[in-house]
Amino acid sequence: MIKLVRIDHRLVHGQVAFSWTKFLDADCIMIASDNLMKDELKMAAMRMAKPTGVKLVMKNMEDSINALNSGVTDKYKLFILVESVEDAYTLVTQVDRIKSINVGGMKVANDRRQIAKAVFVSDSDIEKMRELSNRGIELEIRLVPTDKKQNPLDLIK
Repeated sequence: MIKLVRIDHRLVHGQVAFSWTKFLDADCIMIASDNLMKDELKMAAMRMAKPTGVKLVMKNMEDSINALNSGVTDKYKLFILVESVEDAYTLVTQVDRIKSINVGGMKVANDRRQIAKAVFVSDSDIEKMRELSNRGIELEIRLVPTDKKQNPLDLIK
């Protein structure tokens, strides 16, 4: 069962590993990322950052989509992490069971503007978020589980 899909450019880190995993009662973290799969050092860091007793699966986008659609992940309380709006968009358009996306940390860059603490979006991100919202996908910004949900589209000026 998919408990949460979260966009967070840092992927597994303290907030994700402990606050979110515990809040969701997740027993498996899936990282869906083409970029991560090309970086052995970062993959090793993800393995070290995961909570004890929680399975960690790292797959490229295509393999993640195939696993989610095949039903092989159904036995887990699954917490899915992606690095970008683009990756979240790819997952949602290929996996029908995803109905909401949590927007966590999105890094600063020259082509991005800040809409919330630790959330910086590009024009492309905004366009994709609007498309997702139009498809009925719930979008929420919450850095930690105790934060009040905010719709990122309400924060874009």
